Amino acid sequence: MQVSKIKFEGKNAVELTTAEMRLVGVSDFGPRLAFFGTPGGANLLYWKPGKHKRGDWDLRGGHRVWVTRPGADECEDTYAPDNGPCEVAVFGNGFCLIGDRSPLNGTRRGIGVKLLNTHSVQVDSFVINDSNLLYSGGVWGLTCTVPGKGTTYGIPVGDGSPWDAFTMVSFRKWAGQGQGGYADDQIVMREDMMVVQPKGIENKRMIQSHHGIIAMSDPASGVTFAKKIECAPVGHYPLNTNIAFYIGPANFMVEMETMGPEQTLKPGQDLHHRETWLLHPATTDFSVAANLTRLFA
Repeated sequence: MQVSKIKFEGKNAVELTTAEMRLVGVSDFGPRLAFFGTPGGANLLYWKPGKHKRGDWDLRGGHRVWVTRPGADECEDTYAPDNGPCEVAVFGNGFCLIGDRSPLNGTRRGIGVKLLNTHSVQVDSFVINDSNLLYSGGVWGLTCTVPGKGTTYGIPVGDGSPWDAFTMVSFRKWAGQGQGGYADDQIVMREDMMVVQPKGIENKRMIQSHHGIIAMSDPASGVTFAKKIECAPVGHYPLNTNIAFYIGPANFMVEMETMGPEQTLKPGQDLHHRETWLLHPATTDFSVAANLTRLFA
């Protein structure tokens, strides 16, 4: 395993590599993770800085940190620009990037990466209240991926209890966007899995997953990329959901999103949202949840 400062597409960056995995975070803006995949392999993350903008905010791609707000998970706070340089800390088994203070709400966003083993890392997305006032919200980790031919996405649902139910939020439109609507054949329900087969029709869903897992199976790379979060049974989540996905027009990307519980932060307090990222060296059949959950056993 090696952690080193590098240049990535001309930008200052930090790279973590093992024999099975490569991850790159950029520090000239963000914080953002810009690359995830196998050493020498294709980037599983969509990365196109400057291509998709909303005012001063730049999608860029990769993995980013957003904040949800109680009752308004997608608001102007969410789209606060992250264009300033990051503070960088490199340590023995990972690194940490902390972004500029937002003039909008006095918060700072950060990403910490810690190696777990040769094929998995902990990605800690967090927000710091750097104001002398209160701030409330939750941390939202969004990972932009590149779907290839035959790429599928899976989310296990249900908890297996005698009272087994889950929440799903469907969208016909959001901010005027969206094409797939409620009856979308890109989204298939199995008994204990939601399977997404992206066909380039813009749509999204928010889901309550008791397992806290969302994953992509990519035949072109021959790998499965899975993210897992721990769930707080009594936490206040956006619309009672902790997982979401977004299918971009013409399949330019699919976002794998996780959300943490919302809380109030006093001045100087921080809120962390930790994901386990796993890179499995084979594709995965998402017809049953056990095929996915056992990767984290």
